[in-house]
Amino acid sequence: YGKEDILNALPPYQSGGEMIKEVSFSGTTYADLPHKFEAGTPNISGVVAFKSAIDFISNLEVNKIAKYEEELLQYATSELLKIEGIRIYGTSKKKSAIISFNLEGLHPYDIGMIVDKMGIAIRTGHHCAQPIMERFNIPGTVRISLAVYNTKEEIDLCINAIKKAKIMLS
Repeated sequence: YGKEDILNALPPYQSGGEMIKEVSFSGTTYADLPHKFEAGTPNISGVVAFKSAIDFISNLEVNKIAKYEEELLQYATSELLKIEGIRIYGTSKKKSAIISFNLEGLHPYDIGMIVDKMGIAIRTGHHCAQPIMERFNIPGTVRISLAVYNTKEEIDLCINAIKKAKIMLS
């Protein structure tokens, strides 16, 4: 939302279809608000996929989702703790199904790059939490985020990929 006179005075920050009224060699005339700032094709496939996501979640009960994610978290944590040299950050009893960790002597980015090459999606870095990384004196962490659509078999694949990365980097 913004004041109409200010929005009309602002130039578009992107260019693309549907935001231009007329283009010529002498200049460009932009479409009226709000179209002036809506460049390109809308995310139609995203809207269609969102319906499937809503249907999926609508058939689940929130308490069952929370219970299942807690089971995944406990399983993944127990499997990670079997890896020598692991340090898990954030071990509160009540937490979301996210595990941040490091392996002794290995950079999180290196682990993430190798695990990614094995087709496993994890995150590495400071996760917009640089002050806590400074507090722990670490460059970042490896982060596994689990959700209702994950399985224990996928966790096993991830753990195996982390173990392989550790062997390759050690």
